[in-house]
Amino acid sequence: MSDHKRMRLSRKMQGLAPSAVREILKVAERAEVTSFAGGLPAPELFPTSEIAAAFAHVLANAGGRALQYGATEGSVPLRAWIAERLARRGVTSAVDRLLITSGSQQGIDLVARVLLDPGDVVLTENPTYLAALQAFAAHEALVIGVPSDNDGMKVDELEAFCVRHTPRLIYLCPDFQNPTGITLSAERRVKLVDIARRYQIPVLEDDPYGELRYRGTAPNAIAALDDDWVLRLGTFSKTLAPGLRLGWIHGPEDIIRRLAIAKQACDLHTATLAQAAAAHLLETFDFDGHVSKLCAEYGRRRDAMVKALVNTMPPGTRWTEPEGGLFLWVELPPGVRDQDVFDAAIARGVAVVPGNGFFVGAPRHGFLRLNFSNQKPEAITSGITRLAESIRGLMELGRPKTPTDRPALSRS
Repeated sequence: MSDHKRMRLSRKMQGLAPSAVREILKVAERAEVTSFAGGLPAPELFPTSEIAAAFAHVLANAGGRALQYGATEGSVPLRAWIAERLARRGVTSAVDRLLITSGSQQGIDLVARVLLDPGDVVLTENPTYLAALQAFAAHEALVIGVPSDNDGMKVDELEAFCVRHTPRLIYLCPDFQNPTGITLSAERRVKLVDIARRYQIPVLEDDPYGELRYRGTAPNAIAALDDDWVLRLGTFSKTLAPGLRLGWIHGPEDIIRRLAIAKQACDLHTATLAQAAAAHLLETFDFDGHVSKLCAEYGRRRDAMVKALVNTMPPGTRWTEPEGGLFLWVELPPGVRDQDVFDAAIARGVAVVPGNGFFVGAPRHGFLRLNFSNQKPEAITSGITRLAESIRGLMELGRPKTPTDRPALSRS
């Protein structure tokens, strides 16, 4: 076996840590474990037969073209469908304002490549999406967290951060945020766009979960409030299937062109066969009906988790109650550490994600992220009961209290 210790790593790779969530999933995949760890949609709800039929149709009728190299910008029919869908959220769009990506995660990476130099500042919610922190770290950006509460990023404090740090990008997930499940209020969206315009700071609006609303009314997309300073990410991973690896970036034409050039250096283009199959599927498939079924089932699972938390968690535990998405955020009783809970819960056959990795700056150890979409209600009830037993067991051991700076949370 060759000795790769002699290969010199790049400076940015030497400091790049693995995703804590991806590492946890290796443990959570064991058959005996009830996992609330991954951000996984339910595989039994994938439209498998319809996707198979779409691939078969494309291969039978346009196989040569679908298996050939394609345009970096992506399939025109697919982009046209996405542009029409964006219009429903009030976003003025067109084919030339869209770039198809290999999942929306690639979109974060491409935006970082195009807009950021080493040392540039990115402002984000705190806590925030872990894989976004990885992407920005890979491009040697300095990420600074803006405090959040039940209505999302505290935009009233954002302007002071802009003056102090001169950021080159503002990143946020405004609808059912990962990890907290919180939605940015309509009033704060308007203020955010006003600040972005006045200070000429691009906003990266990451929206993988917006279609999955179970109650309440959707506020305007941030991109609907501004044509010039907002880039918007979307994906089919949460509505069709993550294995398709189909996402998109929407933004001003000149920036989309630059992003396409950056993508050419990465992978030339997103898989043409998957794009063609998705475009055909969306022409022939009741996508709205499918999303309605997802929302009904995921809403049922969310309700089962909230009910189980109410019935089992010890005093001092709090949690968010999201109106959609895949996650809720648990604040542990004072003195209980997230890593201790992870270890104790795994011993009882339950996997969770410690919250410390989602924070910008100093980690905070009093939180968990729970995913409810990938377990059926009866498994959720059983798993949350065992999780609560794990927390109670730690409290009885009298773990030393650890002070935490905790954002406001809603609870039942």
